[in-house]
Amino acid sequence: MKLIDFIEACAHIAPPELALGFDNVGLLVSPKAADIRRVLVALDCTLDVVGEARAEGFDLIVTHHPLMFEPIKRLLSDDPSSAVVYALANAGIGLFAMHTNLDAALGGVNDALAEVLGVENAAVAGEEHIMRIGQLKNAMKLSEFAAHCRDKLHAQVRYTGHPEKTVQTVAMLGGSGASDMALARELGADAFVTGECKHSQALEAAVLGQAVVICGHFETENVVISHLISDLQMHTHDVQYKVASCNRAPFRYV
Repeated sequence: MKLIDFIEACAHIAPPELALGFDNVGLLVSPKAADIRRVLVALDCTLDVVGEARAEGFDLIVTHHPLMFEPIKRLLSDDPSSAVVYALANAGIGLFAMHTNLDAALGGVNDALAEVLGVENAAVAGEEHIMRIGQLKNAMKLSEFAAHCRDKLHAQVRYTGHPEKTVQTVAMLGGSGASDMALARELGADAFVTGECKHSQALEAAVLGQAVVICGHFETENVVISHLISDLQMHTHDVQYKVASCNRAPFRYV
């Protein structure tokens, strides 16, 4: 498949106009190959992911998180800001990213998160169209819901709020979404699921009376990978896809 046709297929899945202003989405590094035949998919493009792509002959890497949010002044192999870009260019492997446009897209990150957590009738919320809000089929205590999130996302989970609080209406924003907890409260969410929350934001949640369930940045977004591959396969029948074997969170836990 020609690269231009692949890019067009991606635009059907996650329209680039949905991306927020700060973002850096689309084709970030051009591949050497004229035709795209094999694509490696991961949440992040790391040196390990590039190494896997190079060893197994992939033409392109598709990720959720982009590189190069800030301008790069030097392309050095040992500089954290440019090492992965250097490795991609050196290997002739392309990089394509779908970030906040995939967060907002129908069937994207937050719809996938709602599906995994069993939140029904998830509706688009907020001016940026990224948050989702819906209902659990059966209400449960906040402590039970936090355990439910832990089990469904295979995550280490923390939460704010009273353990006995009843949860039925759930708002979700995968990744770094704690700054939108006030919106979740305005929308009537009993609990707000996101990936990250600062100490100061947890204190704010207590003032707002908003329960926040913090499930990990990687864990709340990685749920989209299987959905993304299925959508890509529908639009690009002659391309082979694989989830990177080194697609994992950057943290280890003790």
